Amino acid sequence: MAEVVDGERESGRAVLGRTLKFLREKAGKSLGQLADDTGYDKSYLSRLESGERLSKVTVMEDLDGYFGAGDLLVRHWHAARLDAFMDQFKRFMELETTARIMWKFALGVPGLLQTEDFAREVLSGLQTTPEDDEWVEEQVAARIGRQYLLRQKPEPNVRIVMDEFAFRRPAALPKTWEDQLLRIETVAMWPNVTLQVLPFAAGVHHHMQGSLTMLWQKDGSGVAYTEGNTGGELTEEPESVLRHRLSYDRLRDLALSPADSLAFLRDVLEEHRS
Repeated sequence: MAEVVDGERESGRAVLGRTLKFLREKAGKSLGQLADDTGYDKSYLSRLESGERLSKVTVMEDLDGYFGAGDLLVRHWHAARLDAFMDQFKRFMELETTARIMWKFALGVPGLLQTEDFAREVLSGLQTTPEDDEWVEEQVAARIGRQYLLRQKPEPNVRIVMDEFAFRRPAALPKTWEDQLLRIETVAMWPNVTLQVLPFAAGVHHHMQGSLTMLWQKDGSGVAYTEGNTGGELTEEPESVLRHRLSYDRLRDLALSPADSLAFLRDVLEEHRS
C-alpha cells in the first residue's frame, strides 16, 4: 500500500521504485552492477527507482527473478500502473481486476486485445518531443499490462463486440496490422472469450460515439463504463446499469454469431495479405 507523505498519498510508482532500490541495496548491488547483471540500462534503472518511469511488467518479472522476490515487484507494478490513468478510470480498473464477467463493445480495437506495436501507434498521435515519447511508452506499458486480466485465475467470462469499423481502419505498417489481426484471432479462440463483430449492415446504433464496458463481480454487483472522445463515465447505480445491459443486449443481437465473426476476421486477414 502507498504511504502518506506530508499529507499526500505516495504514488504507486514511488512505492515501486523504493521497493526496487531496497531490494538492490539488500543484495549489495550498485546500479551499475545491476545493469551489468540484468542487461537493463543503468539510467533506465535509476529512473525506475526514482519513480520517474513505469516499466513493462516483464521487466519487473525479470527483476523479481533476479532478486528472488517472488512476485513482489509485479504486485507493486500492478498498483503503480494506475498512476497512468485518471481517477475515474482508476476506479474502473480496480473493478476490472476482480470482475468475473466482462462485456465490452468497442468501435476500435479494445486495449485488452491490442499488440504492443498497435497500441504504440494508437497512442502516439502527434507526439513529437522526447517527453511525449516517454509518456507514450508509459501508456503502452500500462495498457499491455492490463491484458493479464484475460488469463488470471479464475478466468473471467469475457464477451467482446467489435464494430466492423475496427477492422476497416488498419495500422500504418502492414506487419503491425497483420500481427494485430492474428492477436485478435488468437484471443477469440480462448475458451473464456467470445468475440462478435457488429457489421455495417446492422445500420446505425446507439453506441456510435463511444465504447461500453460492463463488469460483474462475484457477489453479482455490476457497473457500466462508457467512454467517448470527451472522457469516460463510471455508473454503479443499479437502474442505470440495467439500462446499459439492455442496450448491450441489443448490440449483441445485431452482431454476427461468434462463428461468423471468426470467419469475418479471417476474411479480413486474407484480404490484407493479398
